[in-house]
Amino acid sequence: MKSFLEVFRTFLVLGCCSFGGPAAHLGYFRRAFVEKRQWLDEKTYARLIVFCQFLPGPSSSQIGFAIGLRRTGLAGGIAAFLGFTVPSFLLLYWLSTLNTESGILAKFDGIVHGLKLFAVVVVADAALKMGQSFCKDRLSIGIATVTAIVLWCITGIWVQIITLLLAALVGLLAKRAETTTAVYEGHINRPALFAFFLLLLAVPLFMVGAKPLTLFADFFKAGSMVFGGGHVVLPLLQSLVGETLPTDRFLTGYAAAQAVPGPMFTLAAFLGSELLPNSRFAGALIATIALFLPGLLLVLGLHDSWETLASRKRVAGAIWGINAAVVGLLVAALYTPVFVSAVRGTSDMALLALGFFLNYQLKWPLLPLIGLFALGSVWK
Repeated sequence: MKSFLEVFRTFLVLGCCSFGGPAAHLGYFRRAFVEKRQWLDEKTYARLIVFCQFLPGPSSSQIGFAIGLRRTGLAGGIAAFLGFTVPSFLLLYWLSTLNTESGILAKFDGIVHGLKLFAVVVVADAALKMGQSFCKDRLSIGIATVTAIVLWCITGIWVQIITLLLAALVGLLAKRAETTTAVYEGHINRPALFAFFLLLLAVPLFMVGAKPLTLFADFFKAGSMVFGGGHVVLPLLQSLVGETLPTDRFLTGYAAAQAVPGPMFTLAAFLGSELLPNSRFAGALIATIALFLPGLLLVLGLHDSWETLASRKRVAGAIWGINAAVVGLLVAALYTPVFVSAVRGTSDMALLALGFFLNYQLKWPLLPLIGLFALGSVWK
Protein backbone atom coordinates (compact mmCIF):
# COMPACT_ATOMS: atom_id res chain seq x y z
CA MET A 1 0.00 0.00 0.00
CA LYS A 2 2.87 2.39 0.75
CA SER A 3 4.37 1.82 -2.71
CA PHE A 4 0.95 2.21 -4.34
CA LEU A 5 0.44 5.54 -2.60
CA GLU A 6 3.94 6.69 -3.53
CA VAL A 7 3.32 6.02 -7.23
CA PHE A 8 -0.19 7.49 -7.09
CA ARG A 9 0.96 10.67 -5.32
CA THR A 10 3.82 11.20 -7.77
CA PHE A 11 1.62 10.79 -10.84
CA LEU A 12 -1.17 12.84 -9.30
CA VAL A 13 1.19 15.82 -9.10
CA LEU A 14 2.13 15.27 -12.74
CA GLY A 15 -1.54 14.90 -13.68
CA CYS A 16 -2.23 18.31 -12.16
CA CYS A 17 0.57 20.19 -13.92
CA SER A 18 1.50 18.32 -17.14
CA PHE A 19 0.30 20.72 -19.82
CA GLY A 20 1.31 20.60 -23.48
CA GLY A 21 0.25 17.21 -24.79
CA PRO A 22 2.11 13.88 -25.25
CA ALA A 23 5.46 15.37 -26.31
CA ALA A 24 5.57 17.57 -23.21
CA HIS A 25 4.56 14.63 -21.03
CA LEU A 26 7.71 12.79 -22.13
CA GLY A 27 9.73 15.69 -20.77
CA TYR A 28 7.82 15.78 -17.48
CA PHE A 29 8.25 12.03 -17.03
CA ARG A 30 11.94 12.15 -17.82
CA ARG A 31 12.51 14.90 -15.29
CA ALA A 32 10.48 13.13 -12.60
CA PHE A 33 11.57 9.51 -13.03
CA VAL A 34 14.99 9.55 -14.72
CA GLU A 35 16.60 12.66 -13.22
CA LYS A 36 14.89 13.26 -9.88
CA ARG A 37 13.77 9.87 -8.55
CA GLN A 38 15.94 7.60 -10.72
CA TRP A 39 13.24 4.93 -10.98
CA LEU A 40 14.75 3.98 -14.35
CA ASP A 41 17.77 4.96 -16.41
CA GLU A 42 17.95 6.91 -19.66
CA LYS A 43 18.20 3.86 -21.90
CA THR A 44 15.27 2.06 -20.28
CA TYR A 45 13.15 5.20 -20.55
CA ALA A 46 14.01 5.55 -24.24
CA ARG A 47 13.01 1.90 -24.81
CA LEU A 48 9.64 2.57 -23.19
CA ILE A 49 9.07 5.52 -25.52
CA VAL A 50 9.84 3.35 -28.56
CA PHE A 51 7.66 0.51 -27.27
CA CYS A 52 4.60 2.72 -26.77
CA GLN A 53 5.09 4.46 -30.13
CA PHE A 54 4.33 1.16 -31.85
CA LEU A 55 1.13 0.44 -29.90
CA PRO A 56 -2.33 1.95 -30.39
CA GLY A 57 -3.55 4.19 -27.59
CA PRO A 58 -2.37 7.25 -25.65
CA SER A 59 1.44 6.95 -25.71
CA SER A 60 2.21 9.16 -22.69
CA SER A 61 -0.38 7.38 -20.50
CA GLN A 62 1.02 4.04 -21.64
CA ILE A 63 4.54 5.13 -20.70
CA GLY A 64 3.31 6.25 -17.29
CA PHE A 65 1.50 2.93 -16.84
CA ALA A 66 4.68 1.04 -17.81
CA ILE A 67 6.74 3.07 -15.32
CA GLY A 68 4.25 2.17 -12.58
CA LEU A 69 4.44 -1.50 -13.65
CA ARG A 70 8.21 -1.47 -13.33
CA ARG A 71 8.00 0.19 -9.94
CA THR A 72 5.47 -1.97 -8.08
CA GLY A 73 3.81 -4.32 -10.55
CA LEU A 74 0.20 -4.13 -11.69
CA ALA A 75 -0.83 -2.12 -8.63
CA GLY A 76 1.82 0.46 -9.53
CA GLY A 77 0.57 0.62 -13.12
CA ILE A 78 -2.99 1.22 -11.93
CA ALA A 79 -1.78 3.84 -9.44
CA ALA A 80 0.16 5.65 -12.18
CA PHE A 81 -2.82 5.62 -14.54
CA LEU A 82 -5.26 6.88 -11.91
CA GLY A 83 -2.95 9.59 -10.63
CA PHE A 84 -2.17 10.93 -14.10
CA THR A 85 -5.73 10.67 -15.44
CA VAL A 86 -8.10 11.58 -12.60
CA PRO A 87 -7.41 15.38 -12.55
CA SER A 88 -8.20 15.92 -16.25
CA PHE A 89 -11.09 13.43 -16.08
CA LEU A 90 -12.75 15.37 -13.27
CA LEU A 91 -12.12 18.74 -14.94
CA LEU A 92 -13.58 17.64 -18.27
CA TYR A 93 -16.57 15.97 -16.63
CA TRP A 94 -17.23 19.18 -14.69
CA LEU A 95 -16.90 21.31 -17.82
CA SER A 96 -19.38 19.06 -19.63
CA THR A 97 -22.01 19.91 -17.00
CA LEU A 98 -21.69 23.67 -17.62
CA ASN A 99 -23.81 25.53 -20.12
CA THR A 100 -22.25 26.72 -23.35
CA GLU A 101 -22.26 30.37 -22.28
CA SER A 102 -20.27 29.88 -19.07
CA GLY A 103 -16.96 31.06 -20.60
CA ILE A 104 -14.92 29.20 -17.97
CA LEU A 105 -12.05 28.42 -20.35
CA ALA A 106 -11.76 32.03 -21.49
CA LYS A 107 -11.33 33.21 -17.90
CA PHE A 108 -8.28 31.02 -17.44
CA ASP A 109 -6.79 31.61 -20.89
CA GLY A 110 -3.80 33.57 -19.55
CA ILE A 111 -2.81 30.93 -17.01
CA VAL A 112 -3.26 28.09 -19.52
CA HIS A 113 -1.15 30.01 -22.05
CA GLY A 114 1.67 30.38 -19.51
CA LEU A 115 1.59 26.67 -18.71
CA LYS A 116 1.78 25.82 -22.41
CA LEU A 117 4.89 28.02 -22.56
CA PHE A 118 6.37 26.04 -19.70
CA ALA A 119 5.75 22.87 -21.73
CA VAL A 120 8.10 24.31 -24.39
CA VAL A 121 10.86 24.51 -21.78
CA VAL A 122 10.18 20.95 -20.62
CA VAL A 123 10.31 19.48 -24.14
CA ALA A 124 13.44 21.50 -25.03
CA ASP A 125 15.18 20.27 -21.89
CA ALA A 126 14.24 16.65 -22.62
CA ALA A 127 15.40 16.90 -26.25
CA LEU A 128 18.72 18.45 -25.20
CA LYS A 129 19.53 15.95 -22.46
CA MET A 130 18.40 12.88 -24.39
CA GLY A 131 20.44 14.18 -27.32
CA GLN A 132 23.50 14.33 -25.09
CA SER A 133 22.90 10.70 -24.09
CA PHE A 134 22.06 9.16 -27.47
CA CYS A 135 23.63 11.39 -30.14
CA LYS A 136 27.37 11.21 -29.52
CA ASP A 137 28.73 10.67 -33.05
CA ARG A 138 28.02 11.81 -36.59
CA LEU A 139 25.78 8.91 -37.53
CA SER A 140 23.47 9.20 -34.50
CA ILE A 141 23.32 13.00 -34.89
CA GLY A 142 22.51 12.45 -38.57
CA ILE A 143 19.67 10.03 -37.71
CA ALA A 144 18.18 12.54 -35.26
CA THR A 145 18.51 15.40 -37.77
CA VAL A 146 16.95 13.48 -40.67
CA THR A 147 14.11 12.29 -38.41
CA ALA A 148 13.29 15.84 -37.36
CA ILE A 149 13.42 17.11 -40.97
CA VAL A 150 11.15 14.32 -42.23
CA LEU A 151 8.58 14.88 -39.47
CA TRP A 152 8.57 18.63 -40.07
CA CYS A 153 7.97 18.11 -43.78
CA ILE A 154 5.55 15.16 -43.67
CA THR A 155 3.01 14.79 -40.88
CA GLY A 156 1.23 11.63 -39.75
CA ILE A 157 1.72 8.87 -37.20
CA TRP A 158 2.62 6.33 -39.91
CA VAL A 159 5.46 8.59 -40.99
CA GLN A 160 6.76 8.46 -37.41
CA ILE A 161 6.54 4.67 -37.32
CA ILE A 162 8.25 4.22 -40.70
CA THR A 163 10.99 6.67 -39.67
CA LEU A 164 11.63 4.74 -36.44
CA LEU A 165 11.79 1.46 -38.39
CA LEU A 166 14.31 2.91 -40.85
CA ALA A 167 16.40 4.22 -37.95
CA ALA A 168 16.34 0.74 -36.44
CA LEU A 169 17.56 -0.71 -39.76
CA VAL A 170 20.39 1.83 -39.95
CA GLY A 171 21.43 1.01 -36.39
CA LEU A 172 21.32 -2.71 -37.09
CA LEU A 173 23.44 -2.41 -40.25
CA ALA A 174 25.91 -0.12 -38.49
CA LYS A 175 26.46 -2.91 -35.91
CA ARG A 176 26.25 -0.58 -32.92
CA ALA A 177 25.43 -3.40 -30.55
CA GLU A 178 27.20 -3.15 -27.23
CA THR A 179 29.80 -5.79 -26.45
CA THR A 180 27.97 -6.88 -23.31
CA THR A 181 24.23 -6.80 -22.87
CA ALA A 182 22.41 -8.42 -19.97
CA VAL A 183 19.35 -10.41 -20.97
CA TYR A 184 16.19 -9.48 -19.11
CA GLU A 185 14.02 -12.56 -18.53
CA GLY A 186 10.43 -11.58 -19.26
CA HIS A 187 7.31 -13.17 -20.71
CA ILE A 188 4.07 -12.38 -22.51
CA ASN A 189 1.14 -11.72 -20.20
CA ARG A 190 -1.38 -13.96 -21.91
CA PRO A 191 -4.44 -13.06 -19.77
CA ALA A 192 -4.03 -9.36 -20.65
CA LEU A 193 -3.75 -10.08 -24.39
CA PHE A 194 -6.66 -12.53 -24.19
CA ALA A 195 -8.79 -9.84 -22.52
CA PHE A 196 -7.87 -7.34 -25.25
CA PHE A 197 -8.79 -9.62 -28.15
CA LEU A 198 -11.91 -10.93 -26.40
CA LEU A 199 -13.24 -7.40 -25.89
CA LEU A 200 -12.28 -6.43 -29.45
CA LEU A 201 -14.19 -9.43 -30.86
CA ALA A 202 -17.16 -8.64 -28.60
CA VAL A 203 -17.48 -5.04 -29.88
CA PRO A 204 -20.03 -5.95 -32.60
CA LEU A 205 -22.19 -7.70 -29.99
CA PHE A 206 -22.10 -4.64 -27.71
CA MET A 207 -23.22 -2.42 -30.59
CA VAL A 208 -26.75 -3.87 -30.44
CA GLY A 209 -27.02 -3.71 -26.66
CA ALA A 210 -28.12 -1.04 -24.21
CA LYS A 211 -26.80 2.52 -24.55
CA PRO A 212 -23.97 2.07 -21.98
CA LEU A 213 -22.74 -1.04 -23.84
CA THR A 214 -22.88 0.77 -27.17
CA LEU A 215 -20.92 3.64 -25.64
CA PHE A 216 -18.27 1.23 -24.34
CA ALA A 217 -18.03 -0.50 -27.72
CA ASP A 218 -17.59 2.74 -29.67
CA PHE A 219 -14.82 4.07 -27.46
CA PHE A 220 -13.06 0.72 -27.07
CA LYS A 221 -12.95 0.42 -30.86
CA ALA A 222 -11.51 3.92 -31.11
CA GLY A 223 -8.84 3.16 -28.50
CA SER A 224 -7.86 0.00 -30.40
CA MET A 225 -7.45 1.78 -33.73
CA VAL A 226 -5.75 5.09 -33.01
CA PHE A 227 -1.98 5.62 -33.05
CA GLY A 228 -0.28 8.81 -31.96
CA GLY A 229 -2.25 10.28 -29.07
CA GLY A 230 -4.96 12.85 -28.54
CA HIS A 231 -4.73 14.91 -31.73
CA VAL A 232 -4.99 11.79 -33.87
CA VAL A 233 -8.04 10.43 -32.04
CA LEU A 234 -10.02 13.62 -32.78
CA PRO A 235 -11.37 12.72 -36.27
CA LEU A 236 -12.06 9.14 -35.21
CA LEU A 237 -14.13 10.22 -32.21
CA GLN A 238 -15.91 12.84 -34.26
CA SER A 239 -16.97 10.18 -36.77
CA LEU A 240 -18.17 7.97 -33.92
CA VAL A 241 -20.41 10.58 -32.28
CA GLY A 242 -21.70 11.67 -35.70
CA GLU A 243 -24.92 13.65 -35.47
CA THR A 244 -25.52 12.59 -31.86
CA LEU A 245 -23.50 15.55 -30.62
CA PRO A 246 -23.52 19.04 -32.21
CA THR A 247 -20.21 19.95 -33.84
CA ASP A 248 -19.76 23.10 -31.76
CA ARG A 249 -20.24 21.10 -28.55
CA PHE A 250 -17.69 18.52 -29.73
CA LEU A 251 -15.17 21.26 -30.49
CA THR A 252 -15.82 22.81 -27.06
CA GLY A 253 -14.83 19.50 -25.50
CA TYR A 254 -11.75 19.26 -27.70
CA ALA A 255 -10.65 22.78 -26.74
CA ALA A 256 -11.20 21.92 -23.08
CA ALA A 257 -9.08 18.76 -23.41
CA GLN A 258 -6.19 20.88 -24.71
CA ALA A 259 -6.59 23.44 -21.94
CA VAL A 260 -6.42 21.02 -19.00
CA PRO A 261 -3.33 19.09 -17.82
CA GLY A 262 -2.85 15.38 -18.33
CA PRO A 263 -3.74 13.08 -21.25
CA MET A 264 -5.92 14.43 -24.07
CA PHE A 265 -7.71 11.07 -24.24
CA THR A 266 -9.79 12.28 -21.27
CA LEU A 267 -11.79 14.11 -23.92
CA ALA A 268 -13.75 10.85 -23.57
CA ALA A 269 -15.04 12.08 -20.19
CA PHE A 270 -16.61 15.14 -21.83
CA LEU A 271 -18.06 13.15 -24.73
CA GLY A 272 -19.32 10.29 -22.57
CA SER A 273 -21.11 12.74 -20.30
CA GLU A 274 -22.75 14.39 -23.33
CA LEU A 275 -23.75 11.08 -24.94
CA LEU A 276 -25.35 9.68 -21.78
CA PRO A 277 -27.14 12.79 -20.45
CA ASN A 278 -29.35 10.89 -17.99
CA SER A 279 -26.31 9.41 -16.24
CA ARG A 280 -23.54 11.87 -17.00
CA PHE A 281 -20.91 10.59 -14.57
CA ALA A 282 -21.48 6.97 -15.61
CA GLY A 283 -21.20 7.98 -19.26
CA ALA A 284 -17.94 9.85 -18.61
CA LEU A 285 -16.52 6.89 -16.70
CA ILE A 286 -17.53 4.26 -19.28
CA ALA A 287 -16.17 6.25 -22.23
CA THR A 288 -12.88 7.04 -20.50
CA ILE A 289 -12.22 3.46 -19.38
CA ALA A 290 -13.14 2.12 -22.82
CA LEU A 291 -10.84 4.52 -24.68
CA PHE A 292 -7.81 3.91 -22.44
CA LEU A 293 -8.29 0.18 -21.83
CA PRO A 294 -6.99 -1.27 -25.15
CA GLY A 295 -3.63 0.52 -24.94
CA LEU A 296 -3.14 -0.38 -21.28
CA LEU A 297 -3.98 -4.06 -21.86
CA LEU A 298 -1.43 -4.20 -24.69
CA VAL A 299 1.26 -2.61 -22.50
CA LEU A 300 0.49 -5.09 -19.71
CA GLY A 301 0.56 -8.00 -22.15
CA LEU A 302 3.74 -7.13 -24.07
CA HIS A 303 5.88 -5.02 -21.72
CA ASP A 304 7.97 -7.86 -20.33
CA SER A 305 8.50 -9.51 -23.71
CA TRP A 306 9.61 -6.17 -25.17
CA GLU A 307 12.17 -5.75 -22.38
CA THR A 308 13.44 -9.27 -23.11
CA LEU A 309 13.77 -8.52 -26.81
CA ALA A 310 15.36 -5.09 -26.27
CA SER A 311 17.99 -6.49 -23.91
CA ARG A 312 19.38 -8.99 -26.43
CA LYS A 313 22.69 -8.19 -28.08
CA ARG A 314 21.44 -8.60 -31.65
CA VAL A 315 18.71 -6.02 -31.07
CA ALA A 316 20.98 -3.49 -29.35
CA GLY A 317 22.04 -1.94 -32.66
CA ALA A 318 18.45 -1.38 -33.74
CA ILE A 319 17.64 0.14 -30.35
CA TRP A 320 20.66 2.44 -30.73
CA GLY A 321 19.27 3.74 -34.03
CA ILE A 322 15.76 4.15 -32.63
CA ASN A 323 17.06 6.06 -29.60
CA ALA A 324 18.69 8.58 -31.93
CA ALA A 325 15.45 8.85 -33.92
CA VAL A 326 13.47 9.48 -30.71
CA VAL A 327 15.66 12.54 -30.11
CA GLY A 328 14.71 13.76 -33.59
CA LEU A 329 11.07 13.04 -32.83
CA LEU A 330 11.27 15.22 -29.71
CA VAL A 331 13.01 18.00 -31.63
CA ALA A 332 10.26 17.88 -34.27
CA ALA A 333 7.55 17.97 -31.60
CA LEU A 334 9.31 20.88 -29.90
CA TYR A 335 8.40 23.09 -32.85
CA THR A 336 5.04 21.63 -33.78
CA PRO A 337 2.71 21.31 -31.98
CA VAL A 338 4.39 22.52 -28.76
CA PHE A 339 6.10 25.77 -29.83
CA VAL A 340 3.64 26.95 -32.48
CA SER A 341 0.65 26.44 -30.18
CA ALA A 342 2.23 28.32 -27.26
CA VAL A 343 4.41 31.21 -28.46
CA ARG A 344 2.52 34.35 -29.54
CA GLY A 345 5.16 37.06 -29.52
CA THR A 346 8.48 38.43 -28.29
CA SER A 347 7.34 38.66 -24.66
CA ASP A 348 6.68 34.92 -24.75
CA MET A 349 10.21 34.35 -26.10
CA ALA A 350 11.62 36.43 -23.25
CA LEU A 351 9.72 34.34 -20.69
CA LEU A 352 10.93 31.15 -22.39
CA ALA A 353 14.57 32.30 -22.26
CA LEU A 354 14.26 33.08 -18.54
CA GLY A 355 12.52 29.79 -17.83
CA PHE A 356 15.07 27.74 -19.73
CA PHE A 357 17.93 29.41 -17.85
CA LEU A 358 16.25 28.81 -14.47
CA ASN A 359 15.49 25.19 -15.39
CA TYR A 360 18.71 24.17 -17.13
CA GLN A 361 21.33 26.20 -15.29
CA LEU A 362 19.88 26.92 -11.84
CA LYS A 363 17.88 23.68 -11.58
CA TRP A 364 14.75 25.29 -10.17
CA PRO A 365 12.15 22.81 -8.84
CA LEU A 366 9.03 22.11 -10.89
CA LEU A 367 6.40 23.97 -8.86
CA PRO A 368 8.20 27.37 -8.69
CA LEU A 369 8.77 27.18 -12.46
CA ILE A 370 5.10 26.44 -13.07
CA GLY A 371 4.14 29.38 -10.84
CA LEU A 372 6.54 31.68 -12.70
CA PHE A 373 5.06 30.84 -16.11
CA ALA A 374 1.45 31.00 -14.93
CA LEU A 375 1.87 34.40 -13.28
CA GLY A 376 4.30 35.75 -15.88
CA SER A 377 1.90 35.06 -18.73
CA VAL A 378 -0.99 36.75 -16.89
CA TRP A 379 0.97 39.90 -15.92
CA LYS A 380 2.86 40.52 -19.17
